[in-house]
Amino acid sequence: MATMVTEVQTAKNVWPMLEPVLFVPHEEREYQQLVTILDTLIDTVGEDEEHPLASLMEVIGALIEKYEDEHVPELTEI
Repeated sequence: MATMVTEVQTAKNVWPMLEPVLFVPHEEREYQQLVTILDTLIDTVGEDEEHPLASLMEVIGALIEKYEDEHVPELTEI
């Protein structure tokens, strides 16, 4: 339990620096901002699963996917 308190305190301290790039998008502008961030991460990380930013890339990808699932209509085949 003490470790978790320490980790939460650490997160509280660094969150102001992370908040501009790690957030749940609620509108198109925020969605587009995350897409731009993801594109930059892809250029930086590439296929390197050991890269320090690989998990951030994965989390942002999941946030984008969730937004698309909720807001972007699926294309129907003709």
